[in-house]
Amino acid sequence: MNESITQDNLYLLLPFKVSYMADMLKEDKDISLVDAIKQIYSSATYKRLEREESKAWNLGPATLYYDFTHEQSK
Repeated sequence: MNESITQDNLYLLLPFKVSYMADMLKEDKDISLVDAIKQIYSSATYKRLEREESKAWNLGPATLYYDFTHEQSK
């Protein structure tokens, strides 16, 4: 069995990471979960996360959220 992460199967990891990030954003900004998800999916952090070659999928949700919040503050 091939257990490698590729661009073709990366999509399986993304909902888990986005859901954790969305929960953190919802709590921090006191916004709806839907708004939090929309913000994450439209971010540069997510664009990087969805490209396998960036290896951002190796990062945990807390680190990704840190990246996301610092991207937003620029």
